Amino acid sequence: MIALIDYGMGNLRSVQKGLEKVGAKVNVTDRAKDLRTAKGIVLPGVGAFRDCIHELTKLGLIDTLLEEISSGKPYLGICLGLQILFEESEEFGRCNGLGIFKGKVIRFRESDLKIPHMGWNTINIKKSSSILKDIPDQSYFYFVHSYYVVPEDSEIILTSTEYGVEFTSSVSKNNIFGVQFHPEKSQALGLKMLGNFVEIVSKYKGQ
Repeated sequence: MIALIDYGMGNLRSVQKGLEKVGAKVNVTDRAKDLRTAKGIVLPGVGAFRDCIHELTKLGLIDTLLEEISSGKPYLGICLGLQILFEESEEFGRCNGLGIFKGKVIRFRESDLKIPHMGWNTINIKKSSSILKDIPDQSYFYFVHSYYVVPEDSEIILTSTEYGVEFTSSVSKNNIFGVQFHPEKSQALGLKMLGNFVEIVSKYKGQ
């Protein structure tokens, strides 16, 4: 069972359908006890970093989320679910994140490019990972965002993407995976990535 966190932000239904299509049993939930009993956790989201942290705090999910990730339970963060893994965001003034990874979330600087970055773009694979199994370098994924993560530790960078600058488009470390793009909106390769995560969850020997 994968717990899909419902904190009132993001298109949960498309993520749920994508996970179910690749064979997962999904529990859409806003309860801490469901995170503890799940074998994996997915946190999607579109919107403001501060609002995300506020809603997770209001629901009493922050401590449980940190405990479950620390325990080794597979975690996949999509868009905001990636960004909140870091220490802080500059969106609407400084706001603290979960601090699992050192680094911050910054806005694309002014340029001739449209912000938000929206549409299909390619990923540059920086290291191998089980979540990228059978996904070729330079594959296209679907993005919608105005902010991106800047990790202090380059070792966690899984892929980068070019949009005016080369930015980190996904990270991984041990049981933690985070992607800036939307696999649930990225057709066959997006489903492949979700399937890879489901496979990772199936091998987890914890809860």
